[in-house]
Amino acid sequence: MYAWPASEVPVLPGKGRDLRIHDTATDGLVTLEPGPVARIYVCGITPYDATHMGHAATYNAFDLVQRVWLDTKRQVHYVQNVTDVDDPLLERAIRDGVDWTGLAERETALFREDMTALRMLPPQHYIGAVEAIPGIVPLVERLRDMGAAYELEGDVYFSVESDPHFGQVSRLDAAAMRLLSAERGGDPDRPGKKNPLDPMLWMAAREGEPSWDGGSLGRGRPGWHIECVAIALDHLGMGFDVQGGGSDLAFPHHEMGASHAQVLTGEFPMAKAYVHAGMVALDGEKMSKSKGNLVFVSKLRRDGVDPAAIRLALLAHHYRADWEWTDQVLSDAVERLGRWRAAVSRPDGPSAAALVEEIREALTNDLDAPSALLAVDRWAALQTEQGGTDEGAPGVVSRAVDALLGVAL
Repeated sequence: MYAWPASEVPVLPGKGRDLRIHDTATDGLVTLEPGPVARIYVCGITPYDATHMGHAATYNAFDLVQRVWLDTKRQVHYVQNVTDVDDPLLERAIRDGVDWTGLAERETALFREDMTALRMLPPQHYIGAVEAIPGIVPLVERLRDMGAAYELEGDVYFSVESDPHFGQVSRLDAAAMRLLSAERGGDPDRPGKKNPLDPMLWMAAREGEPSWDGGSLGRGRPGWHIECVAIALDHLGMGFDVQGGGSDLAFPHHEMGASHAQVLTGEFPMAKAYVHAGMVALDGEKMSKSKGNLVFVSKLRRDGVDPAAIRLALLAHHYRADWEWTDQVLSDAVERLGRWRAAVSRPDGPSAAALVEEIREALTNDLDAPSALLAVDRWAALQTEQGGTDEGAPGVVSRAVDALLGVAL
């Protein structure tokens, strides 16, 4: 599967600093010090109802991670999946009376268009669950043969008790885990499971649903968590720098994925930092496909909204914060974009050297994009009120905002 085109990232003078970012597993800030190649895995969409503002906010956060790393003169190895077969996708296809493969292809194409418009840097590997199945089957078989998985009426489950580190990603107690498992695709009440939290690794073929050859597992399709594990291990290996996604993925998805990988390899941890973006709400409730309270990037673009303004609306909120999308949020972003573009359109202006360092400092401090935006606001206000004599300053500001914030002025 192919990703989307990459926009050019300007190279700034000097060098950025190492990123300090919040790690869910330790509930604190950690300083990431990757090698020459930083490695990141971000969980992708289930391709229906793409791309809503919650999606956009999540991928914006991890786009900033990449930009901070690039500013340190590192290369970035970025992997993202597409869950192009899963119960919610199949249910939506049935509801709408369409073929599930066509729905997945259409929504994935729309997601690519939105990511391109928002100038999100693409992954080097963009992998669908279906194309990963040949690599998933041997992992499930290995877990079964190790005694870390068991069969139940043809399905195969992972035993969470096989991982001594289980629970260390989300830091939740068993009661909270059970509640979230039921809400987020698990089946804690299924009779016969060794532990209510045990997640499915392989679902035996169901009548009327797609299935694939699973070797000794029989025909079926993979569980949600093992899909990402197979892709991450294949392309990044263990101990990669960041496992990313929305905060609703900390449990069960990232918890279970870490346990799968740790048992398979005997290594710990799967990722050096588990980083989670906050949720975006509309009308007082989290944007949700099930609730249908969604604001779509593509709809805003069709209505003539500049994608740079959409991106500024996202950047105005700290990536870990839960926040609400409103008309005022977008209006403020449109107005800010206009002020910035007017400021950099002049031939000269106040020196921008300090501003570049302010943006860098803000982003390396747990991706504090709101503070970075305020720093640019101050420069733009000074430009408007007093001007300046530095002929290169507007160009420096434009390149810095592009390179570090992904906004084209």
